Amino acid sequence: MPYSKFTLSKAVDDFQLTIIEGERFLPELPPVNPSSLLKDTLKETLPWAIAVSSEKARSEGIINPVLLEVKRQLKGQISVFSGEEFNVQPEVDLTGYVDFLISRSPEQLFIKAPAVVLVEAKKEDLKPALGQCLAEMVAAQRFNQQKQQPISTIYGTVTSGTVWRFLKLEGQTVTIDLTDYPLPPVEQILGKLVWMVQNG
Repeated sequence: MPYSKFTLSKAVDDFQLTIIEGERFLPELPPVNPSSLLKDTLKETLPWAIAVSSEKARSEGIINPVLLEVKRQLKGQISVFSGEEFNVQPEVDLTGYVDFLISRSPEQLFIKAPAVVLVEAKKEDLKPALGQCLAEMVAAQRFNQQKQQPISTIYGTVTSGTVWRFLKLEGQTVTIDLTDYPLPPVEQILGKLVWMVQNG
C-alpha cells in the first residue's frame, strides 16, 4: 500500500503512536538569508506556481528551489531527493514514493541513512496529507535503524509551497505544530528547515 493511503488515524493506529497537537516544538530561530539564486528563482516561479496552482507546479516552482537552497546553505553536505521510491517495510505498508526527502548524507545517487526530513507537497488543504507524511516519517525512522544510523528525531513538513506545517517524530510520539507558516517570507522557512536538518 502506498504512503498516500495513510490517514492520520491509520498511521497512529498501525504504528502505535501518541499525538501531541498544537505545540510549537521549533525554537525561536534566526531567519536565513537566501542566496541571490533563490531570490531570483522565486521572483519568477512563485507567481507562476500560484497561478497554475497544481501540486506539480508548486513542487517544481517553490518547494524544490527552497530545498536545494537548504543544501546550498549547508555546503552540499546533505542530499535532497524528489519523487524517489522509498520501500522500507512492505509487510507493514511502508512503501511507495516520497515527494521530497532530505538525508544527512551527501550521497545523491541513492537514499543513504540517516534520512532526517520528509516533505509532502499538497495543492491546497494540508490536513489530509498529515497521515501520509507521518507514515513516511515512520519509514525514515525504521530505515535509519535498519542501516544502523538511528537518529533521535525525524522531522516532516506538509506544504503547498506557500504554506508550511511541521511535524516531529521522537520514538513513538509525534508532535504536530498546528501553526501554518507562510512563504513568503522565505527566510523564516529556510531557518526552520536548516535547523531541522542539523538537529534531527
